[in-house]
Amino acid sequence: MPAEQSQIPRLDAPATALREIDAFYLADEAAVVTQLLERARISPDMLETISAAARTLVQGVRERHKDVSGLHAFLHHYDLSSQEGVMLMCLAESLLRIPDAATADKLIADKLTSADWHQHLGESQSLFVNASTWALMLTGNLIELSAEAQRQPGDFLARLAGRMEEPIIRAALKTAMHIMAQQFVMSWDIGGALARASVDEHRDDRYSFDMLGEAALTRHDAERYSQAYTDAIEAIGAATDHDQPIAARPSISVKLSALSPRFEYRQRQRAIDELSKCVRRLAAAAAKAEIGLTIDAEEADRLSVSLKIFENVYCDAQGGAWSGLGLAVQAYQKRAIPQLRWLQSLAASIRRVIPVRLVKGAYWDTEIKRAQEQGLDDYPVFTRKSNTDVSYLACARFLLHECPDLYPQFATHNAHTIAYVHLQAEHREFEFQRLHGMGEELYDAVHTDAGWDRPLRVYAPVGAHEDLLPYLVRRLLENGANTSFVNQIADARIGIEDIIADPIGLTTRYGDDLRRADIPLPRDLFGARKNSKGINFADDSAMRSLKASFEALKDQTFGA
Repeated sequence: MPAEQSQIPRLDAPATALREIDAFYLADEAAVVTQLLERARISPDMLETISAAARTLVQGVRERHKDVSGLHAFLHHYDLSSQEGVMLMCLAESLLRIPDAATADKLIADKLTSADWHQHLGESQSLFVNASTWALMLTGNLIELSAEAQRQPGDFLARLAGRMEEPIIRAALKTAMHIMAQQFVMSWDIGGALARASVDEHRDDRYSFDMLGEAALTRHDAERYSQAYTDAIEAIGAATDHDQPIAARPSISVKLSALSPRFEYRQRQRAIDELSKCVRRLAAAAAKAEIGLTIDAEEADRLSVSLKIFENVYCDAQGGAWSGLGLAVQAYQKRAIPQLRWLQSLAASIRRVIPVRLVKGAYWDTEIKRAQEQGLDDYPVFTRKSNTDVSYLACARFLLHECPDLYPQFATHNAHTIAYVHLQAEHREFEFQRLHGMGEELYDAVHTDAGWDRPLRVYAPVGAHEDLLPYLVRRLLENGANTSFVNQIADARIGIEDIIADPIGLTTRYGDDLRRADIPLPRDLFGARKNSKGINFADDSAMRSLKASFEALKDQTFGA
């Protein structure tokens, strides 16, 4: 066991103050994962039961996938793991924000001719995909291609791109892009989203609406987003069945970064004061509308500020008996269990339930790169995917068995994770969550093949295309890799046993190599030459140490 493991506190130590959470901010990965393995590990009999249940779910998904046709087949075929799928998503997002025809023409011509469309012919059982490849969506109708065009789709698209000055082709492409974007966005406005939810084939599901928009750069941006949240809360409340318990009603998700241009640790007090006031106002509106409001998770350096804002609003006496204020917790951060313990302590002290959305996390690439740039001692997130999976399972078990005052909401598209949570929960109330446009077949299998009657909430983004880019990027990073569960589950070339592999077993097999060797610590980024050491300005303990150093020197005089 590495010596560093003795230098971090135990995960079962009480986290009654925010500073105790930050003790795990940049903690040694091997030390944290060793403790998480202890928390997540289950008996061999339970593991066998979970594996069998997960296998049933994957088999159910693959059976349903055979019947996918039309637009759904197209979207599945050009998924985010392919160059063409990424290209289409980028084109969908970019094309609708370009104001002039000439630039749009150049963009379309560039994207259409730079991909290998030929590889997709004959790869799908859907006539819709094979007959047209993606260009045949241009008018919403199937177009019969010549034999030559079907053999050489690249040449066909090149000739098509050469005719882009024709307005009808440009307009048809934009229409196709609108259709593509619907996979990710519920609607352009909250009214449309509510209407779609009421007639959707999954209308019995719960919904959490996310008004797209983040990283407000100006006060005007923040006020605009705040008004959008306020209007959405009023609309959701008006459309809600108030005979249901609040946990079953639709809710809204709020990003703090959309509500302040100064949401950062270096502007800590300003951010806390301004955002506490703003979120109090939104929480009061949600309480009046009798719906839930969840504060979304963001980058690691914003966590301590986010928690203080949450504490201020939650403890506000005006909240009364309303138990709708929730928080998202990221399992890929080393601070996840201390954060959950702190939330349980807070809920117990106020005696009001806190809904907690457990997610894996969507900013992994950003967290790794920022830690390297800043020369931090370690990373705030785990370097191995299986370590994050283990953390999620440990957090799930902790939520279910040690947090009676938290309402668990498990956001996952992973069959093994779903089976683990369901079988660990026993009679505990909780809900699953999935993203709009993802995971439908998996949760159909949960209800139909496994026969589990667990409530499901759909996280449904709402917004225009100018706000879509950051959301699309996160979805690409989360689910775009060919190792992601979303892309593997329907791929018959990948064995089911590989897909449902137990992350606890995978991580245990790494032995002493619990961190990835090909992701060196920030100080070792340049090999023999050490990276310059930075100060973590988002860590309270680091800032207290820096302040103490300043205080010790303030009365000294130096001469040169």
